[in-house]
Amino acid sequence: VMYRYCTTGDLMVNVILGYEQPEARKALLDNLLEKVPHITTLFYTINHKLNDSMADLTPVQYAGERDYAIERLGRFQFKISPVSFFQTNSRQAEALYEVTRQFAELNGSQVVYDLYGGTGSIGIYVSDGAQKVIGVEIVEAAVEDARVNAAMNGITHAQFFTGDVAKVCTPSFFETHGRPDVIITDPPRAGMSEKLVQQILDMEAPLVVYVSCNPGTQARDLKLLDAKYRVTKVQPVDMFPHTLHIETVVQLRLRG
Repeated sequence: VMYRYCTTGDLMVNVILGYEQPEARKALLDNLLEKVPHITTLFYTINHKLNDSMADLTPVQYAGERDYAIERLGRFQFKISPVSFFQTNSRQAEALYEVTRQFAELNGSQVVYDLYGGTGSIGIYVSDGAQKVIGVEIVEAAVEDARVNAAMNGITHAQFFTGDVAKVCTPSFFETHGRPDVIITDPPRAGMSEKLVQQILDMEAPLVVYVSCNPGTQARDLKLLDAKYRVTKVQPVDMFPHTLHIETVVQLRLRG
């Protein structure tokens, strides 16, 4: 079972089943709705694979008026679909994004690139201080949510693109959308590809803010970025209490 309980009161639940058996499935889901009546959106997903990955599966909405949940961080609202990535700890996500915004040192004049942007949460959260926000994310559903989120919050100076970051961020892309003044990158646990690290080095943005849930891969990438960047600030944020996991925000400045 995957669920998201939002600070808005929305409760989105996705029950994953290893095979389809309509009568048993209906009995299970109806019982769940009876026992937990405050579920606002209920999905089920049939997974015939021998793993728990969800990216290539399609959740089916079983109950609820909306096929998504609404979360709020600061003054911003965010639509979250069942397959979209969004920070699991909403209260601390606000603290994490606040550190990210502070490290970005925005003054209204910068073009900000939000790499591995997910549903656009970081890009939207820092958008007040940016001239333009460009978000890049590989999951199409998350990009669709990011566009909805921008519209829902009245943000007109943000654009979101689908694709692998290393393939999207090409010289021709920069010519069309502008070169970044600030890069914010929040990759998965595996960190950034070496190709993307090289692209960041080639872009030579004056400031990079690297948000990571894995200090090990972050340290590996920082070593490569050291060719042109120096680390100027580091702030850990405890997103996962009572576990060994931690998020770390690092500010890097281009060497003069």
